Amino acid sequence: MGPCKRLKTMKPTHKLLFVLCPMLVLGFIYYSSGMLHQHVWGQKPQIDAELTTPVLKKGNEVKPIAELETNAIEGQSLVEVFDKQGFLLQLDTKLPQELAYKYSNLTEGACKPGYTAAKMGVIYPKFVHEVPMFLDLNYRRFAKVSNYMPPFGLKTQERIVDTILTTTKTFGLREEQERLSCRRCIIVGNGGILFNKSLGPRIDEYDIVVRLNEAPVAGYSRDVGTKTTLRITYPEGAIQKPDKYEKDSLFVFSAFKPLDFKWLRQMVFKEKLRGSEGFWKSVAQFVPREPSEIRILNPYFIQEAAFQFIGLPFNNGYMGVGNIPTLGTVAITMALHNCDEVAVAGFGYDMSKPHAPLHYYEAVKMSAIKESWTHNIAKEKEFLRKLVKANVITDLTKGI
Repeated sequence: MGPCKRLKTMKPTHKLLFVLCPMLVLGFIYYSSGMLHQHVWGQKPQIDAELTTPVLKKGNEVKPIAELETNAIEGQSLVEVFDKQGFLLQLDTKLPQELAYKYSNLTEGACKPGYTAAKMGVIYPKFVHEVPMFLDLNYRRFAKVSNYMPPFGLKTQERIVDTILTTTKTFGLREEQERLSCRRCIIVGNGGILFNKSLGPRIDEYDIVVRLNEAPVAGYSRDVGTKTTLRITYPEGAIQKPDKYEKDSLFVFSAFKPLDFKWLRQMVFKEKLRGSEGFWKSVAQFVPREPSEIRILNPYFIQEAAFQFIGLPFNNGYMGVGNIPTLGTVAITMALHNCDEVAVAGFGYDMSKPHAPLHYYEAVKMSAIKESWTHNIAKEKEFLRKLVKANVITDLTKGI
């Protein structure tokens, strides 16, 4: 006979076991199937962490699923929180509690050390803070600039760059700016939106005032201020009249093609300009600056702005149609890494006002602007709007 005897031959205790045995087996099967079902539906989705992060969203609160128990999922929806460039979609996200507490305890109006990098790190987790403004003799430590041709790197230009850096010998800001424990920077664009805003005194309050290309100061100080710390330019954009240069500003060179470095070498060594073919317009013949007052902007910022922040076509790392950021956006990218607080003024084109001035210093109208084959103004504006909305930068003229 089998282990379960017929009822008529069993004792009362055995009869009870005979009844309970199948019930226990069925219960075990039901429990196991339930656990299997729960495991399958409760597992975390596999999503590319570079592009999106699965989160739970409830009201204004966003939390990664990894930080929550599976049973908290019920009644809530999964959403993607990063765009394809890696920026948080919910740009009004607050700083971590410890940083918010730190900044709230500062005296009102005081400079906030590390604020820009902290805010940038919240909306763009891939942000790397420590990237120097200018090239120094150890620039080869940055693989990202060594592996690409200009404008995105220095490949094929190492010899001439070494010659220039060995001559200039200085690779930072002026001593008084280097000593600052907290830097407030403003990037002054050339837009006509600056006209008649009387922002000059406010602009001059910043520790570091960055100007672009040949945009003048004399005669426009009421709107643009008088102070210039850095003037960032490339050959075609450089001031051509030596007497128009500010007395104390650093000349910061940004290269967009190999020919630009040859031009810079002749400016550093005060040589007569030779071989001007290849420039798209006339270039300065002389830069009234000593070698120690000349810097080379780190091309890392051109590369980062183009491919990481804006999402322009990579084109195998070469200059191509629509993949070069404007100098203004490059300067802002530089400031994100090197300034504690960042403001901008004079940015933004309003194409709905064709008769508005294009630049604050000339009579050319907005209708004259044409989309350059090298730039993508719409995508740049999208990037800059993210920074403004997230309070990473402050737009004094509200044109972005």
